[in-house]
Amino acid sequence: MHRRHFLEKCGLITFGALVPAARRILATDRAPLAPLPPMSSSVSDSIRPSCRPLPARRTFVSPAIEARIAAVRSHIGNAELAWLFENCYPNTLDTTVTFENGPGGADTFVITGDIPAMWLRDSTAQTRLYVPLAKDDAKLRELFRGLIRRQARCILLDPYANAFYRGPELGEWQHDATDMRPGVHERKWELDSLCYPIQLATAYWKTTGDRMPFDQAWQAAARLTVATMKTEQRLNGDTPYRFARKSDFFFDNEPNRGTGSPTRKVGLIHSAFRPSDDGCAFPFLIPSNLFAEHSLRQLAGLAAEVVGDSALQQECLALADTLHRALERYATCEHPVHGRIYAFEVDGFGNALMMDDANVPSLLALPYLGCCAPDDPTYRRTRAFVLSRDNPYFHIGKLAEGVGGPHVAPTMIWPLSIIVRALTSTDDGEITECVRMLVRTHAGTGFMHESFDPDDPRQFTRPWFAWCNSMFGELIGWLADTKPDLLAKI
Repeated sequence: MHRRHFLEKCGLITFGALVPAARRILATDRAPLAPLPPMSSSVSDSIRPSCRPLPARRTFVSPAIEARIAAVRSHIGNAELAWLFENCYPNTLDTTVTFENGPGGADTFVITGDIPAMWLRDSTAQTRLYVPLAKDDAKLRELFRGLIRRQARCILLDPYANAFYRGPELGEWQHDATDMRPGVHERKWELDSLCYPIQLATAYWKTTGDRMPFDQAWQAAARLTVATMKTEQRLNGDTPYRFARKSDFFFDNEPNRGTGSPTRKVGLIHSAFRPSDDGCAFPFLIPSNLFAEHSLRQLAGLAAEVVGDSALQQECLALADTLHRALERYATCEHPVHGRIYAFEVDGFGNALMMDDANVPSLLALPYLGCCAPDDPTYRRTRAFVLSRDNPYFHIGKLAEGVGGPHVAPTMIWPLSIIVRALTSTDDGEITECVRMLVRTHAGTGFMHESFDPDDPRQFTRPWFAWCNSMFGELIGWLADTKPDLLAKI
């Protein structure tokens, strides 16, 4: 969908009062927020027309998706929440997909929203909520076959790139001082970019048992993924990767002639940039290394079960074991208030950065990614740190509290952090509070945003951010499946 059509559609929504008045939410004050005002279905429908494009303008249509929307909606007790879910859950399929099924097989390209490029991370995170429906829906299986193949092609084009174009063009970052190639939108080396395609492939395989997308190109991309991770341990010399950009944004560049800050080579994998696309202060990004260990074990399973490549299986397991040993030694640090917690970034010399960022992988998201259990003691201490004023990017406003990051204004909250907090919570009161914060801060648009001002949600960034819309849909769907009584009362 063209950006103009999407924004015109959203522009139909107007409210006399965008958000209700609310008390200040304190990290130490966990009393439930005031209930949202109930509305009848007829009133809701007349005030809140759908933000979805007309069926003829949707970029991918699946009967299974429409059935899922209706099923989840039946569990939602609040009309505004139901309206948000109906807008957000299908947003990726409605607006961001280019799908073709030609002589070479299915090909699926998924843009991130208002930026016409496909991120390896976002394209996985935007679509993973639809994977469970692919088992019984042939159209969705074709979509995922095409996406898994497309991600493999992107990795083969450049395993260091984070975002790609559909064709061989060059775009706004073509003058970056790095090895830019036609078809690459941005070449920021982010370790998690190679982990997300493994996550998607594993979920698809376990759901469908379909071997079709795991062809020779996919296997070559898998081997290149492991080789790139091993190269970026830098145990046997320098990296071939360099990056510099003419920019006044501090986090857009890498020090030391584009190679990053110094490290002691301890077995961890270097990452030049975070999942926010901001540069790392210390190159060993702990959430991404924990995610890499988990992803390598998943890839070992695919190598054994799907393609019968025992050499790749053993290589994955050996690298995962090396990461595990290094993480046990270097991933945690002592906080004066919270005790032994996961660091955000380290350098192997004993230096550590204690913070968390809203983008996933994050420290808060570790159980969501499968890296640890929600009740893991180190995670629990880390979570308490992340959701406190001791985390420099945790913010409390009049209408919401949550984690932001240096990517935008320092006091802006990312809805992603509120969603992840709910998905990793074991407390129904906390989950309820998170959902209510999301409902009260969409600024009348009917969608999630990249970030917003917690005192005035009308100040937000990115009106079309499909990753966050999908994760909101995933959260509400998860509640419908696991906590329907709670969802009905929110």
